Amino acid sequence: MAGHSKWKQIKHKKARMDAQRGKIFTKLIKEITVAARLGGGDESANPRLRSAIAAAKAANMPYSNIERAIKKGTGELPGVVYEEAVYEGYGPGGTAIMVECLTDNKNRTVADMRHLFSKYGGNLSETGSVAWMFERKGEITVRMDGLTEDDVLMVALEAGADDMKVEEGIATITCAPEELDKIKQALEANNIPYESAEINMVPQNTVKVEGKQAVQLLKLMEHLEEHDDVQNVYSNFDVDASVLEEYQQS
Repeated sequence: MAGHSKWKQIKHKKARMDAQRGKIFTKLIKEITVAARLGGGDESANPRLRSAIAAAKAANMPYSNIERAIKKGTGELPGVVYEEAVYEGYGPGGTAIMVECLTDNKNRTVADMRHLFSKYGGNLSETGSVAWMFERKGEITVRMDGLTEDDVLMVALEAGADDMKVEEGIATITCAPEELDKIKQALEANNIPYESAEINMVPQNTVKVEGKQAVQLLKLMEHLEEHDDVQNVYSNFDVDASVLEEYQQS
């Protein structure tokens, strides 16, 4: 089973757990702040901010927190200035990994990334070493409870989607990044609820990983995700569903 889609499902389950202890709020606030700093505080004119606010609302973040994060980004309130950084490397089994960060100290973050990659059987590499293996895509996930595949596919394709795959009762709609908002609006207009809608780096091919290397890789992915400076982690791994499920339960 392709790690990209399955890991996303684990991430969403984990995110719901993180929300209970507030960790997911920290990452969302950082994203809102940076989006507002780069593109302004008007969400109607700032797609990145609009997506960040939608994610915050989905995590049940109080609007006062959202508003405060926007004002910190636009400079109306004092706050930490975060910089974007992308780190690339290889994990166990030769898997490619990209890590998107927002940090107030790049020296600290790169040292932490290098340590984590090394600790779990990987290595941090140069910029551009693995980015070519990924394609920037919009992705929307829809839980298919009470929905037919044809109904969802028709709405998505008419709104500009490229493709849709259904796995374990969850449809993943892929599209060009600029089509994401239009497809979200079409789903809402047709009363089709979606679980997530985001811009991701989707691997063009996958690498099969088994046994101890698979466990080590999943540990690396999890520890990268848990780092305070990390916003997103992408990889091209492919592991058996049984390995993922066993790891998730451990």
